[in-house]
Amino acid sequence: MSDSTSLKNRTVFITGGSRGIGRAIALACARQGANVVIAAKSDQPHPKLPGTIHSVADEVRAAGGQALPLVLDVRDEARVSACIDEAGHYFGGIDAVINNAGAIKLTGVEKLKASRYDLMHQVNARAVFLTSQAALPWLKESDRAHILSLSPPLNLNTRWFANHGPYTTTKYAMTMLSLGMAEEFRRHNIAVNTLWPKTLIATSAIEFEAGGPQLMAQGRKPDIMADAAISILSKHANELSGQTLIDEDVLRGDGQTDFEHYRYQPGDKPLIPDLFLDD
Repeated sequence: MSDSTSLKNRTVFITGGSRGIGRAIALACARQGANVVIAAKSDQPHPKLPGTIHSVADEVRAAGGQALPLVLDVRDEARVSACIDEAGHYFGGIDAVINNAGAIKLTGVEKLKASRYDLMHQVNARAVFLTSQAALPWLKESDRAHILSLSPPLNLNTRWFANHGPYTTTKYAMTMLSLGMAEEFRRHNIAVNTLWPKTLIATSAIEFEAGGPQLMAQGRKPDIMADAAISILSKHANELSGQTLIDEDVLRGDGQTDFEHYRYQPGDKPLIPDLFLDD
């Protein structure tokens, strides 16, 4: 693993940072003394889902980081630009952007509403474009700049298109944009990578959209993604860029061999591989 101060005083901008994996990454960064921007729509408590940008900001401060909660709908181009600049001015720079906000609907073309496809495209693929473009002037000024998008390796096995092609194409678009930016921004010494979980991660997206709470017992906690993200962010651009990374592989590369503590529920049930990863 990276040393415990690799992110001290560095500014990390996280979209969708109020819950799940985004929150876990925010807290992991905070434990290293980072400045954490929690940018999400959740300004007020949700009746079903725990967490707001403000509650996570409090957790970040309690964990040792500085926090800036910002209300952000990543579909809003002007608001994305405004939030990036507000964060940059507030903390005196931006060192990393985590494109974590996501929308999911595992439905095929026949039954999916066009409005839902538009939502997934805007929140997944288009948001990577908007946030990365807006942050670029700030990232150019950092000596360890990163763009990290939570999207999968490109797997063209048709099983991943057959039943939810619309969602698949928006997630793959995130990855393709990232691979392109890695080359485009290499001259600026900005690392661009993607990160995806080896197994299902127990989050509200799984609970409400992708199988229900019964599947969560066969998944891992978001902490494994957070620890992998910290490892990636601790590296310089010339060490790691243009890669589609898997959380467990990243941590194994750091010498970690025991992953049992990441299980959402202790037990012997087999862990379920995440989408887009062949068994």
